[in-house]
Amino acid sequence: MSTLSIDCRVPLRSFDLQIELEVAGTVALVGPSGAGKTSVLRAVTGLVKPTAGRITLAEEVWFDAAAKISRSPDQRRVGLVFQEYALFPHMTVRQNVAYGGRARVDELLERFRISHLADARPTHLSGGERQRVALARAIARDPGVLLLDEPLSALDAHTKVAVRGELQELLRELGFPTLLVTHDYEDAAALADRVGVIVDGQLRQLASPQELVSRPADVFVASFTGANLLHGVAHRREDDLTVITLASGETVYSTDPGDGEVGVVVYPWEVSVGHAHHVDSALNVIDGEVRSLVHIGNRVRVMIGPITAEVTEASLEKLGLVVGGRAVASFKATGTRLVSSS
Repeated sequence: MSTLSIDCRVPLRSFDLQIELEVAGTVALVGPSGAGKTSVLRAVTGLVKPTAGRITLAEEVWFDAAAKISRSPDQRRVGLVFQEYALFPHMTVRQNVAYGGRARVDELLERFRISHLADARPTHLSGGERQRVALARAIARDPGVLLLDEPLSALDAHTKVAVRGELQELLRELGFPTLLVTHDYEDAAALADRVGVIVDGQLRQLASPQELVSRPADVFVASFTGANLLHGVAHRREDDLTVITLASGETVYSTDPGDGEVGVVVYPWEVSVGHAHHVDSALNVIDGEVRSLVHIGNRVRVMIGPITAEVTEASLEKLGLVVGGRAVASFKATGTRLVSSS
């Protein structure tokens, strides 16, 4: 498999995007709006010209500031799938795919399981079908790299999970180096081998989805992986536990070392919910008001005081949790991670 190498600087409105990244397999970039994610795609496609650096695909040099090389978009072997798929509504599926390249239309219609839709127009397709047409059109260009801009944002929540699984399978089959940008960490974790978190044009951390959860580099990374993020002041005890006084007043413990201001990271699935109050320094306990209940699929996000837990619908009913009621959230000191607060 070829490798897409990106090392460039792009001036943006409030800051410079400065990124160094190797893409082999599938890499996802996540971060807040305006962080520079889409600008990375634009630099790769040639729609924006960096002020410094180099972009290559294997031995092909697409941009080199020092050598004064900057290939136009049509000279770069890029397959781009736009956020809303950007299919031509007046064209049939076959015509949309052929717009990317006519040589392999029948093959791609078959490969993406859309042959039976060849004469249909995009307005008559489901979200998953439109995505397959957009992918087929991108592949019809015979690209060396695939770029996906928010590939699942156009889908409703009901459709999204099924289409995400289908896209994951297609990307694995295609085998292209693939770079996708998304604001949704769940999408990134499901689709990518590695995930990079971009904040203000800087790549804060690049790692596997599992490593980002187990060892987030800082509070920004932790927040984008779905963690509870609390703030407090820590000091280390002689028994190798760190005690943290939270900004909200509670005291919790961690086996991670820490001193001074820290970010406290706890994932919702590591938090147990009940009504009993246990006193144990190995188990953190927060007794508080149930502030919200949010149903997500067959699970419920329960916010107790400053922390959110995740429980099943059955547990919710058994515990009799209601907004305004009281409950106890508990989580182990060994599962309480400390990161830099900056």
